[in-house]
Amino acid sequence: MTTIELVQGDITRQTADAIVNAANSSLLGGGGVDGAIHRRGGPAILAECRALRASRYGKGLPTGQAVATTAGDLPARWVIHTVGPVWSRDEDRSDLLASSYRESLRAADELGARTVAFPAISTGIYGWPMDDGARIAVETVRAAETQVEEVRFVLFDTAAYEVFARRLEA
Repeated sequence: MTTIELVQGDITRQTADAIVNAANSSLLGGGGVDGAIHRRGGPAILAECRALRASRYGKGLPTGQAVATTAGDLPARWVIHTVGPVWSRDEDRSDLLASSYRESLRAADELGARTVAFPAISTGIYGWPMDDGARIAVETVRAAETQVEEVRFVLFDTAAYEVFARRLEA
C-alpha cells in the first residue's frame, strides 16, 4: 500500500526517486512549478525534453499523459512531466486531471521509482480549484495500483497544505 505524506515547501528541494513536473505541453519550461524545475534542474532536463519533442512528441505532450526525463541537478533521479488540464466551468475535465496522476504513477512504476513527489497539478495558472484538485489527487493516488511506496504531495503554501490535509483526512 502506498503511503501519502504532505509537505509544505519547494518541490525542487525534495529528495525522492522522482519529482513530478506540472508541465505545459511544449515540455520546454514555463512558469510556476515547471519553470522552477527547469531552472533548478539545469540544462540536462531541457535537452531531454527537446529530444522528446524532436521524436515522440512533435506536437507536444498530450494533456493527461506523462513522460520521464533525467532530474539534472535536482535531488532526485527523474522528473516525470505531466500536463494537467486547464479548469473549465463549462466542461468536466476531472478525468484528465486524474489521468495526470495515474500516468505519472505508471511512469514511476516503469522507472522503478519508489518515492514520488507531486505538486498540486493544475491548481496554479491552469485555474483548477484547490479543494477539487486535492480531492482528485488524493482519491486517484489512493485508488492507484502502483509499486510506488510513498507519494509526497509538496504544497507551496499553507492554504494549499491545509486543503490537502483536510482531503487526506476525509
